[in-house]
Amino acid sequence: MDKKNAMRAGALAAGTTLMMLLMTSPALALTRDDGDDPGPGLSVAETLGLFVGIPLLLFAVITGLVMVLDKSHPSHRVTKPKQG
Repeated sequence: MDKKNAMRAGALAAGTTLMMLLMTSPALALTRDDGDDPGPGLSVAETLGLFVGIPLLLFAVITGLVMVLDKSHPSHRVTKPKQG
């Protein structure tokens, strides 16, 4: 009985995926819509700055703020064990 349910679930997942692929038509992306006015493309440096640099900068700022504004008691902080 377990194998039958697994086959049914697999067939349902495959059928759903196939229907989604058939309903989405990437060929329609080639035709312009009325009022469509794409801007100029981004260079490699602009793309890296936008999608890599800015997120890394935000991560660093948030991390720095958390470290600077940390108000926890020093005895509760996790530190390296002293080698002695």
